[in-house]
Amino acid sequence: METNNTPTKSKYDEALAKYDTRLDDADIAARTAALVEKHLAENDRPEVKKLLLNCIDLTTLHTTDSDRSVMRFTQNVNRFDEEHPDLKNVAAICVYPCFAEVVKDTLEVEDVKIACVAGGFPSSQTFSEVKVAETALAIMSGADEIDVVISVGKFLDGDYEGMCDELQELKESCKEHTLKVILETGALGSAANIKRASILAMYSGADFIKTSTGKTEPAATPEAAYVMCQAIKEYHQQTGRRVGFKPAGGISTVRDALVYYTIVKEILGKEWLDNSLFRLGTSRLANKLASDILGEEAKAF
Repeated sequence: METNNTPTKSKYDEALAKYDTRLDDADIAARTAALVEKHLAENDRPEVKKLLLNCIDLTTLHTTDSDRSVMRFTQNVNRFDEEHPDLKNVAAICVYPCFAEVVKDTLEVEDVKIACVAGGFPSSQTFSEVKVAETALAIMSGADEIDVVISVGKFLDGDYEGMCDELQELKESCKEHTLKVILETGALGSAANIKRASILAMYSGADFIKTSTGKTEPAATPEAAYVMCQAIKEYHQQTGRRVGFKPAGGISTVRDALVYYTIVKEILGKEWLDNSLFRLGTSRLANKLASDILGEEAKAF
């Protein structure tokens, strides 16, 4: 009697098998550079910068944050809306979960969402039960959106089931609210790993995939964005579901923002070019974009 010793593929391996994840880092770098060089200049326009301002998750994630500082941070968004009613405001204010209620009580701008990092941010190194509870508490305190980090160690060990099961629990905890899943691309080591992590995160219910926490180096890179946007495109072709993209970490110049806009536009198309599917995680960029748009130095945020 013959026995089959071939190991059974998990559902996660089967999901990954539908995509080409055999990527060459040098090839991705060359493709990214060529795309940016060809198309960046055509996107350096006032209307694009206005859109980018409206795609910012204005972020404060400091050890020194307090109720008072977060209140002031939120009041700046209110003031910008009053002073520039002709411009669309930022997409969201992103804070630690303990400040969600402060933002909720202070924010007066209807279209600006409240986002919270949760799930043991930024390392994701805590008990799954704690991650789920923190996510639920953030939602209860007023968060519209939750940003969590994958269990990078589990992913690198090949424990896709452990990583994905946890993400699915977090999505269930979010209910109808938006879940943004941070891959921490600088820790993944290769374009191939970024592609795999992107697919697994989307498979597990991510509404957005996000590059980085901003707490490790390297943070967001155009090459990681290229790979993630390709993964989003292929996932949409396979499933019909649109997943958003959020670069974050180290985005500090208008040119940086234009580079990510260019990559999203060329790979994913115009359907992704609004803040329902495209975000930028940054605190430094908002004033620079506002200054560029207004033609004078702005210190609104």
